Amino acid sequence: MLQEYQLYIDGQWIGAGESFPTINPYDRQEWATIPQASDTDVAGAVAAARRAFETSWGQTSGLARSTLLLRLADVLDRDAQRMGELETRDNGKVIRETVTQMHFAARQYRFYAGYADKLWGSVIPLDQRDVFDYASREPLGIVVLIIAWNSPMSLLANKLAPALAAGNCVVIKPSEHASATTLEFCSLVAEAGFPPGVINVVTGDFRVGRALVGAQGIDRVSFTGSPAVGRDIAATAGRNLVPVTLELGGKSPNIVFGDADFEKAAVGALAGIFGATGQTCIAGSRLLVHRSLYGRMSEYLAERAGRIVLGNPADVATEMGTAANEPQFRRILDCIDAAKAEGAKLLSGGSPAIAGDLANGFFVQPTIFNEVRNGMSIAQEEVFGPVLSIIPFETDEEAITIGNDTRYGLAAGIWTQDVTRIMRVSRALRSGVVWVNTYRAPAVQAPFGGVKESGFGRERGAQGLDEFMTYKNVMIDYSGIARDPFTMRA
Repeated sequence: MLQEYQLYIDGQWIGAGESFPTINPYDRQEWATIPQASDTDVAGAVAAARRAFETSWGQTSGLARSTLLLRLADVLDRDAQRMGELETRDNGKVIRETVTQMHFAARQYRFYAGYADKLWGSVIPLDQRDVFDYASREPLGIVVLIIAWNSPMSLLANKLAPALAAGNCVVIKPSEHASATTLEFCSLVAEAGFPPGVINVVTGDFRVGRALVGAQGIDRVSFTGSPAVGRDIAATAGRNLVPVTLELGGKSPNIVFGDADFEKAAVGALAGIFGATGQTCIAGSRLLVHRSLYGRMSEYLAERAGRIVLGNPADVATEMGTAANEPQFRRILDCIDAAKAEGAKLLSGGSPAIAGDLANGFFVQPTIFNEVRNGMSIAQEEVFGPVLSIIPFETDEEAITIGNDTRYGLAAGIWTQDVTRIMRVSRALRSGVVWVNTYRAPAVQAPFGGVKESGFGRERGAQGLDEFMTYKNVMIDYSGIARDPFTMRA
């Protein structure tokens, strides 16, 4: 029997008039139904969040918020295996990563729990001796969180943990392609003891997102997804003067200089593009290799890619899972065909994986091209799949130029033993994140976000709190002096 999910609004499970199936990308079988929220459901979720903020959560102490966040982390850690299995079934990511991501999400709730009772403001000395001035940090109010399908629980924690620590109430809209874990998570929210209305979840297609972003009474939107959708969200929110945080795509350069440790750089290249089946915004999809290592690196990676274990994502022996859904599966294959047509040289993969048990799933072979020019579409368009472009360079300046020659600016990698080069190149790259002698290595404490069409705003770290808070300045005149009403006091 199919698992039938419901909306989570004001601490209650609410049925919807419509629903749609969710598909396991490994075997293409329906295994659950997801509710399609109506405009009325969306309005109800926003209203519930507003009531909770005005009547209870907005007056909750930082210590109480911290305690609840710590409880939430505990129950998520406890259920990490079950939640990981569920996410693997929902989006085809390998179990060895989804379980780890549950623990990483729990770490984020603990990290921000530590901030919840330490949101200090500041006393500001003014020119006027008898005026006392202070600035306090306060929550925005109601925040809409819209997350993508590739890592639902991890992406949600990036936003939800600081939003709650800051004292906001939220309405969450997961991707229609991977909603199950977000809805299951609501049971953990209730078990942890969060009051009704603090956390609400409405699911469905683009109509739900459009209704949420355009709703009256919201105070911020935080979105993770594609630049095209990000533009629409920013435009819609902007009409109501609602600020947005956008974590969008990437076409990240992973740069291997001639003095790099070859084995470590090769592992970093593999992890950067084939980890998570390449379905990550930080994928190192452009591997820039110094001409002295170009042939060796191309040959090694092509051979190693052929040995990557594809299989059931729920099997711990599997190294690479499926595309998360059929539209993405088709998009990846279209991008591969376009690269072939443009003249890129195919070194490995290049087609669906259809042997044995793989035939029923959305499997794409690990694919590598070299002889790629940076102007080709395969080097400019985000594929969001296991497709690597290897591009040669001669000088540091050329590597920097190629690395920056993209409309994106989310992540970059540098592989070298030269400290001077590390400092110079990391400063020159237009990227929100630069990894040196490592790649795809997130940290709760480190701010994450991009520039250019990779979006704006930051998640994680102390900076992640700023997205969900505002400053209120209070000025107290205790001089006792009667002032001229027609002159501004200087």
